[in-house]
Amino acid sequence: MAAVTSSILNIVPIDLEYCGLKRDSLKGEVAVVTGSASNVGLGYARAIAWAGAKVVVADFNAEAGAEAARVINEENGADTAIFVKCDVTLESDVKNLSAQAFAKFGKVDLLINNAMNMRLNGKILESPVSDLEQSYAISARGVAMAIKEFVPAMVERGHGVVTYSATQFHYMPPMVGGTIYTAGKAAATSLVMSLANEVKGTGVYVFCLTPAGVGRFDPSRMPPPPPAKEGEPPRKAPDFAMFGMPGFNGMIPPESGGAAMVYSILNAERIHGSGIIMSDAFLAMDYPFPNKDTAPKLDPNARRLTDMDLTMAFCTMGPGFVGFNN
Repeated sequence: MAAVTSSILNIVPIDLEYCGLKRDSLKGEVAVVTGSASNVGLGYARAIAWAGAKVVVADFNAEAGAEAARVINEENGADTAIFVKCDVTLESDVKNLSAQAFAKFGKVDLLINNAMNMRLNGKILESPVSDLEQSYAISARGVAMAIKEFVPAMVERGHGVVTYSATQFHYMPPMVGGTIYTAGKAAATSLVMSLANEVKGTGVYVFCLTPAGVGRFDPSRMPPPPPAKEGEPPRKAPDFAMFGMPGFNGMIPPESGGAAMVYSILNAERIHGSGIIMSDAFLAMDYPFPNKDTAPKLDPNARRLTDMDLTMAFCTMGPGFVGFNN
């Protein structure tokens, strides 16, 4: 079968058997993936469909969303995916997403909250308050509305997985996520971790997965900086070292990110109430890193946070008075 291509989406063929996943491991499941018309969200949707699930592609970009559903259907068979145009800040859109998902597939087992606007990435002193309001509207409010639409039926059936694409807790140069971006994501992360405790023991499992460094960016292909003007010091190339993701040659391909999501869903009971960085999933699944020399290593001193550790995480964000007199 010829590989599916797209003139709109930045994709490569997907086949996750190389990293130990099985083709029908999610057969019978139905997933809603928000923000799934590009980058890591698209990787999630394609990987979940590859693993046998039905997928509802939800995105505000109608052209890219329809193309994502077309690609998934060509890769996995007709009626594997549908596209629903959805602005997650609008309650009417989220309710329509729910109505169309249930009308088509009869249920939703997997809720992948991924939508966000990366342009809401400024510093607090340089951004209008409207940017912060929009960040919360997409992340916190959008996630809350999706949870209310889809999770009650999961609890009633005693089966489901809910996850959120989290990020760093606060802005720290030179990381990509700015203050406005991380504030909205932090609020949504808190909601999702609280949900984990609300549904404990129901058969619904909840976790956060941070897709750090996912994309098609290749620093080796960046053009050199423009020559300095007369009298200026020589210009340095941008430092993209952070995009040399451990174990990879540049950024993590979205399809690999999708593999990490599928593995995490399959092991959701084990990681319920946890937040993990994508590299944790890669290590757990013994992912065949393309650049083994830089691959991350397991920390023998690492431990799982207790519920109380997690509850107090936002309260212990620095050393405080420890060493205050030193």
